[in-house]
Amino acid sequence: CALHLGNARTFLVNWLMARQSGWRILLRIEDIDSPRVKPGADAQAIEDLLWLSLDWDEGPLYQSTRLDRYAEAARGLLRRGLAYPCVCSRREVDLAASAPHADDRSAVYPGTCRDRFASVEQAAAASGQPPALRFRVDVPELRVRDGFAGDLAFRPAAQLGDFVIARRDGGPAYQLAVVVDDAETGVNRVVRGDDLLDSAARQILLYRALGLDDAIPLYWHLPLVVGADGRRLAKRHGDTRISAFRAAGRSPAQVVALLARWCGIDPPAGAMPTDLVGRFDLSRLPRTPIVYDPRNDLSP
Repeated sequence: CALHLGNARTFLVNWLMARQSGWRILLRIEDIDSPRVKPGADAQAIEDLLWLSLDWDEGPLYQSTRLDRYAEAARGLLRRGLAYPCVCSRREVDLAASAPHADDRSAVYPGTCRDRFASVEQAAAASGQPPALRFRVDVPELRVRDGFAGDLAFRPAAQLGDFVIARRDGGPAYQLAVVVDDAETGVNRVVRGDDLLDSAARQILLYRALGLDDAIPLYWHLPLVVGADGRRLAKRHGDTRISAFRAAGRSPAQVVALLARWCGIDPPAGAMPTDLVGRFDLSRLPRTPIVYDPRNDLSP
């Protein structure tokens, strides 16, 4: 996924919190989400981060190098009856396997394949192709503690439903991969957009199912940068990639200044991230989505 104004702002918040608190930053390249992965996007994102003077302490860690770890976790859940084979349509499964966003408006899976097959082999024989794997969600209530959004109550069985943890091709789904990675690499602080609040609930369920209760991280979910239509930034809002600003001759300081204002900081002229560490205060971060308007804000 390309680095654009929205996820660059989230990275900046993450970076500032880490540098203030002495955390270590792990750069992870989530390159298993087949429909969204573009060749060369990882190198471009890394180059753009460095152009903005945003660094990290470990990585990059590529998820595509860890497929065996995800497969092992999925098999363990299947053996214990906590997951089951699903032969629903490829489009439905692929959509469910990708990193979800609030405006995807994914429907709760109705449980079509729950308890339908006794084994993966039976499901494959019935459909003529390998099945995906879904995690069983039977928990009626779950509370997520969030350092920015506060305490949130979820009804996982009713609101989220059974979700995909492995695709038909055997590749991992987003939810399982990030839990396995975060637990094994010691990630205990997660700062990201609030379109992934539902994912926190799903991931906590997976942590518990995998016996990793002590590894559940602390979360901070931040309001998104959106377009004038209220939807998260995408191609429909024009080119908001950091690389587009670079190509247009904008300076790193100009882009950092815009991101800083979206973080509740009044940046001094020419400020770069290191100049903002002492000025950042999470309590001043806007509580509502940031609306990007290229007519008034910086544009390529």
